[in-house]
Amino acid sequence: MNAIEIPWLSAIIFLPLVAALVIPLVPDKEGKTVRWYGLGVALLDFVLMIFALWQNYDFQSSALQMTESYSWIPQIGFNWSLGIDGLSMPLILLTGFINTLAVFAAWKVTTKPRLFYALMLIMYSAQLGVFLAQDILMFFLMWEVELVPVYLLISIWGGANRRYAATKFIIYTAAASIFILIAGFAMAFSGDNFTFNMTELGMKEYPKALELALYAGFLIAYGVKLPIFPLHTWLPDAHGEASAPGSMILAGVLLKMGGYALIRFNVEMLTDAHVTFAPVLAILGVVNIVYGAFCAFAQTNLKRRLAYSSIAHMGFVLIGIASYTEIGISGAVLQMVSHGLIAASLFFLSGVTYERTHTLVMDKMGGMGKVMPRTFALFTIGSMASLALPGMSGFVGELMVFLGLATSDVYSSSFKIVVIFLSAVGVILTPIYLLSMLRQVFYGNQHQDLHLDAVVLDIKPRELFITACLLVPIIGIGFYPKMITQTYDVKTVEVAAHARQVLPVVARQQPTNLYSQIFTTPTLASSQIVNIVE
Repeated sequence: MNAIEIPWLSAIIFLPLVAALVIPLVPDKEGKTVRWYGLGVALLDFVLMIFALWQNYDFQSSALQMTESYSWIPQIGFNWSLGIDGLSMPLILLTGFINTLAVFAAWKVTTKPRLFYALMLIMYSAQLGVFLAQDILMFFLMWEVELVPVYLLISIWGGANRRYAATKFIIYTAAASIFILIAGFAMAFSGDNFTFNMTELGMKEYPKALELALYAGFLIAYGVKLPIFPLHTWLPDAHGEASAPGSMILAGVLLKMGGYALIRFNVEMLTDAHVTFAPVLAILGVVNIVYGAFCAFAQTNLKRRLAYSSIAHMGFVLIGIASYTEIGISGAVLQMVSHGLIAASLFFLSGVTYERTHTLVMDKMGGMGKVMPRTFALFTIGSMASLALPGMSGFVGELMVFLGLATSDVYSSSFKIVVIFLSAVGVILTPIYLLSMLRQVFYGNQHQDLHLDAVVLDIKPRELFITACLLVPIIGIGFYPKMITQTYDVKTVEVAAHARQVLPVVARQQPTNLYSQIFTTPTLASSQIVNIVE
């Protein structure tokens, strides 16, 4: 471990975990004390991570910082190894922010409140562990621990079909996690040096066939979490049945774990294989965008429409990762942060709407803008951010991804034109299904079967505060993107440069057509290869 005396990263992970184990001892009969306890712990951990980063993190360095390493199970080389850099730092802050607000959003939970808040804090701890782990076995452990609270939160506090949705979630994600374990052991045993340390694994030279297999395995595992078509079908069901706090975390943090892992493992550690798979990611990104947009338009359930919207927006992350440019990869990270904030706000507001209407079927709503004007205004702002209105964070993230691919000298012009054109179709469809959603819910005449709760109709101060906390950074990033991009730009520049270094090498090995054995459309422009080599 380095010279840091206080193990800040371990403290950040263990605080919510230990606090969750103490919940059974908290004196409480009606759940009021335990909710304050849960909120206090989540907020304290968020403040702790801000303080630790402010005191110890160097934004001008791309190296791992605040590193910690302790021998855990020395017989198998399993270490408690932590570190943070520009890829994980913004997502760590997003995790703390979203989880704290999600705990506050769960203020009305009365069914088994001790178990609920304990699961929320355990999930919080596991998410932080995923972003901070620097040992691949520890990464897998944290990835698995996070699944159990999500399953229980959906199956106990979800909607009418909650058990089906929870079971589908655990089957998809647990089965996909097997690929992480298998690939991790394959990397550890490859070569003469046996290790689970992710930095050392990234420095190894793998046989070409093995590296391609490793990349494919990780792509399946992280593709389920992101999610990537056709591994996405668990998400609409999970969102449709999860409570509002669960959906906030699911869309705000859990999906970002897949995008983070793709950059950390597939781009950083398996760079040679990324040359082969990058066009695949771009194509899958286009499919996500167009398919997600069309499916969203067909949904009559409010949360399922937002779930398919999330699938579409994650397509931009894939295109950014595949761009091989600094601005493209930076845009992918920004898109993850931006979508985390936007999706959390929209799913929370959908929960506010459900509490008043007791339905998520948009055809049974209508005319609610008259009786819930503040909710209508906030829902409109969130929707404008989601459809990438200029001045909102969504616009900046998507623009950077488009520019990243358009300025990439890796792909042929025809391939870039097709990808950008089809992605633009998805961008055009986004305002159609979001504005249609607003029209169905808030405009027109109120449905005859809709019985509103006249006691608490429009959004209340606590709910207004939560929404404002999410919308303020969305607008702030939209007007001044540097407030977030400067926290990770040094790292994304390094990732892009590292990925591009292998292009001339692979091009010399396959000088005719780099992708001819897989598909013929995307090819490296030969003149650009010469320039890179020179």
